[in-house]
Amino acid sequence: MDQLTRAAVDWLAMSTEPAIAMMARRDLLGEQRSTSTPQDLLTGAKVTALLSGQEPGGDFGVSFYRKWTGAHWRLISLVELEIPAQEPRAVAAADTVLACLQPGGRRVAVIDGLPRRCASIEGNALAVCCRLGLAADPRVRALAEDIASWQWPDGGWNCDRNATGYRSSFHESLGPAWGLHEYWQATGDAAARDAADRTAELFLEHRLFRSLATGSVINRQWLAPRYPPYWHYDILQALLVLARMGKGRDPRSADALDELERRRRPDGRWQPGGAWWKAVGGTLTPEVVDWGRSGPNEMITLNALRVLRAADRW
Repeated sequence: MDQLTRAAVDWLAMSTEPAIAMMARRDLLGEQRSTSTPQDLLTGAKVTALLSGQEPGGDFGVSFYRKWTGAHWRLISLVELEIPAQEPRAVAAADTVLACLQPGGRRVAVIDGLPRRCASIEGNALAVCCRLGLAADPRVRALAEDIASWQWPDGGWNCDRNATGYRSSFHESLGPAWGLHEYWQATGDAAARDAADRTAELFLEHRLFRSLATGSVINRQWLAPRYPPYWHYDILQALLVLARMGKGRDPRSADALDELERRRRPDGRWQPGGAWWKAVGGTLTPEVVDWGRSGPNEMITLNALRVLRAADRW
């Protein structure tokens, strides 16, 4: 570990958010025994804000998918902050999400033989439920089965009714890959593992962001890290999911890793390349947490260092 990396890791390890400090010490320093308790993680300002305003039924007074204050989005952020499995408030919120995503409760158009579904919804929900220890719930199994049944021949998913079928949507495919991988880890389901592997191959054959035909950048927005990414694809989130799948050293990730390192600040940390969310308390896609819009960003830096470590790049 070089001096700049060590400084960035030390900065994360001193975070005032207990979950970030714990993850930095565990994932970047290799500390196996944490001094933080589950209760400590629940006292963090970010975790507290994400759980605030919960109503008795488990929701937060808005649609589960309301950007970005609905239960769906809060839960993704909570599991990324490693809220303890079976935490009652998180489980109650997950129950409201599962109730909205049950088979028969949504229509899936099939055009030219291909299901058109925004599978990032179910994919992220599947990952959340598995992280919360709910993989044995029949509703979670149904999510995994539905997602796999909607997969396109190229390994991804797409909800665009006008798409030709030649290529699926990277935005709609990253969440399902994560969710199916988490489901495989929780249950040993080989079909889920194989489906996630097919999606990983889709990303890797494109070197995460390049056209197969020309080698050019498909979408320059994909190069800029943002946190939270929500349902959006970018190379940092793709590298993180691939690292979780044990594919962090695949040589086809090299271009994306080079780009990530190019965006590193002189102080060894990373800053957002934009934000998908508006100010806390606003009326248009507001957040409940200020994740930071400028300057060094804890979650982006943590995830960037995680993928570099997985790739043996420090």
